Amino acid sequence: MRLIILLVLSVGILDSSSGQINQKLKNLKKEVSEVKKVTAGSGLSGDEISSGLKEALLKGVKKGSDKASEVDGFLKNPAIKIPFPKDARKVADALKRLGMEKEVKRFVKTLNRSAEMAAKEAKPIFVDAIKEMSIEDAWSVLNGEDKQGATNYLKNSTSEKLTKKITPIVTSSLEKTSATKYYKDLIERYNKLPMVKKKDPDLTAYATRKTLNGLFYLVGEEEAKIRNNPAERTTDVLKKVFEEG
Repeated sequence: MRLIILLVLSVGILDSSSGQINQKLKNLKKEVSEVKKVTAGSGLSGDEISSGLKEALLKGVKKGSDKASEVDGFLKNPAIKIPFPKDARKVADALKRLGMEKEVKRFVKTLNRSAEMAAKEAKPIFVDAIKEMSIEDAWSVLNGEDKQGATNYLKNSTSEKLTKKITPIVTSSLEKTSATKYYKDLIERYNKLPMVKKKDPDLTAYATRKTLNGLFYLVGEEEAKIRNNPAERTTDVLKKVFEEG
């Protein structure tokens, strides 16, 4: 792709003035130098770099999604457990004072069950997003100091798209686990209390965001293992990229 861009730029030189030609030649030289870095600077081809990063992410997504979708994958993992919505924390506190702590805990449990259910369905969406990573993106990630660089790239570049695609899955999961019903009941009980400001937070948006954050966290953990632990590099591509890159 970058070589095609170079050819297009070189054609443009024919219609330029002398000063413009010199400047464009400098730019072309810089571009050629960057391409050489990708293809030869590390002893790895651009395709190898891209394949290695994608394979690392795919491995991370598989392991992370499998962990998250287990029973208690969210609920019993303090790093990703989804608590009562922050903007409705007063609801939980007030209801606990009224002796409804059991109902609040039941809701939190079903909320996390919803995330565990959605995590399994989200795996194909992550896989499709990974396939879109370009060679240039892979190169910059490989050379960065961030030990979760590929995961953070995926998060920064695809969160909006993933949110749209996973929202219906989370909505369905919330219904199946009765989390939506329990939440509605709790909010209605709270709103009937005297002298309280009515609450009606968006549970689906909250659960979707927290589900994605949990998945990205687990994928990042798996990526860090591959970068830091040679034993986690289980294929020739992973070994070559993370040992030579």
